[in-house]
Amino acid sequence: MPMSRANGVDIYYERAGSGPPLLMLHALPFDHNLWLYQVARFSARYTVITLDLRGWGRSAKPDEPFSLRDMGQDALGVLADESIKEQPVLIGCSVGSKIALTLACETPEKFPAVIAIGGNSGPQDFSKRISDYASEAAEGNLAAFHLGHLRHGVTSKWADSPLGAYLLKGFVERGESLDARAIGRVFEALQGSNLLDALPSCHTPTLVVNGEFDSAREAGERTASLMPNASHHLVAGAGHCCFMEDPEDFDRVAVDFLRRNGL
Repeated sequence: MPMSRANGVDIYYERAGSGPPLLMLHALPFDHNLWLYQVARFSARYTVITLDLRGWGRSAKPDEPFSLRDMGQDALGVLADESIKEQPVLIGCSVGSKIALTLACETPEKFPAVIAIGGNSGPQDFSKRISDYASEAAEGNLAAFHLGHLRHGVTSKWADSPLGAYLLKGFVERGESLDARAIGRVFEALQGSNLLDALPSCHTPTLVVNGEFDSAREAGERTASLMPNASHHLVAGAGHCCFMEDPEDFDRVAVDFLRRNGL
């Protein structure tokens, strides 16, 4: 089982394909399998790295506080362990998009492009989400609560379809080892980040994508408007994790963006 310890915590990851590197950072409360369609498509011409963010999947469940910057360094540690020296394109959804934008804002010379999906670059309050995870876990209802949270990441129509229900069930089954305290730490790191002042100085080519029914759509449009070299795309009929609901539309737009930027 591939595990990176380059940043001091165990980070589970998977590598597929060959070529220029794409580093994919998943949304909460999913895991690296959120990118299953993109791994299948992009690994034909790219080295695709997916990982479980700390607190999720097979990665460590730390109890002590940490930041989004720490989570970004976890991801870069995976690249170091895999001896990938070429600059990676960052692709992230939700918290993954905020991690990607944090890295791009701080060291833009290291990343040729960013694809940010369903993300909010501004301040956020997850105090209720944190307390709900803690109370539901204490009552033995974590699996059911996890499923309810997963459903927030997609449209109800897709979640209730045979394929959607099957895939969401898989995330719940793989989430048996989730720890409410570690989950709370991830949300604390997320709500402690505000990139709005940094975005206007970030010239990294960026594609911001939202689903039509994404609750973060307005925040995504704001992110794109603040960045000097960003564009925005809307995936019709989809929710927060639009690339899982409509991989064909998302992949088409992502491929076009990468080609236009010589990637």
